[in-house]
Amino acid sequence: MTKPLRVAVQMDPMDSINIGGDSSFALMLSAQARGHELFHYDVRTLAWKSDGEGSGRVTAWAAPVSVQRVQGDHFELGEHRTIDLGRDVDVVLMRQDPPFDIGYLTGTWLLERIKGETLVVNDPVSVRNAPEKIYVLDFARFMPPTLITRRIEDVRDFMAEHAEKYPGGIVIKPLHGNGGKAVFRIGEDAANLSALVEMFLQTWPEPFMVQPFLPEVSLGDKRIVLVDGEVAGAINRKPGEGEFRSNLAQGGFAEAADLTETEQEICAAMGAQLKELGLVFVGIDVIGGKWLTEINVTSPTGIVAIDRFNGTDTSAMIWQAIESRVSERQAG
Repeated sequence: MTKPLRVAVQMDPMDSINIGGDSSFALMLSAQARGHELFHYDVRTLAWKSDGEGSGRVTAWAAPVSVQRVQGDHFELGEHRTIDLGRDVDVVLMRQDPPFDIGYLTGTWLLERIKGETLVVNDPVSVRNAPEKIYVLDFARFMPPTLITRRIEDVRDFMAEHAEKYPGGIVIKPLHGNGGKAVFRIGEDAANLSALVEMFLQTWPEPFMVQPFLPEVSLGDKRIVLVDGEVAGAINRKPGEGEFRSNLAQGGFAEAADLTETEQEICAAMGAQLKELGLVFVGIDVIGGKWLTEINVTSPTGIVAIDRFNGTDTSAMIWQAIESRVSERQAG
């Protein structure tokens, strides 16, 4: 292992997390156990300044933090102070939840400016260029039929084109949503399609995504975690009663899972690229053992459930990958 690292974690407020299943908290516990020093800061405190005579510095209003697995008493913050993210820490762990909006993008632009000084995980340039439902298009051969549009006419044509093979209607979801929020199923009669499209157009400036409803979702939506391009483990998430969304945040439940041959092929197809792009911690979603739907790079989750079912230590795998990258940077 490398010498103890100074790690700044960019994430949501510590008092808001569920320590029983939160991947960021698991990563912090693991880092602390490995002897690393932790800081916590909110992305909204990122700043850049220069003296007018040279390049600027990226800073954050951060506090030292220690963590323990005790609900309600799971963290202790030290005194806040301004830290230089290029000089005062070795690693920035970018873990705040989406929305993937202009604020999120601005955070990646600022963190990009410490390249060469501090390792940012996941790489901010790659995170910015790989939003979940856009980056996945690079692997369209593994995806179900998919439409990205703002025109209701396109949606109606899409439904008609796929009605015979997929009689269960369609699913419409925001292009930059997360956690299963605002994901709607429209039946084959398209009764509420016009109203739903109107709502999407008024709420979001970007196009939305349309896919056939896949009945295989009742069998589960598998979350597969890759660490530096290698499979770390998987869980199968099933919808709760009265739901078609299998996200754990929407009442779904998890069970142990192995990978199908097609899922292994999917992981092999993207593994080398993920590593090259600096996407150390990635979660992909696969329905029915064959349909790739998302590649999650912003703030992936699922490692706590994976480790619980498989007896693995995914957090340690992630830190081993990070420590290896820091060692390579320092040696080079």
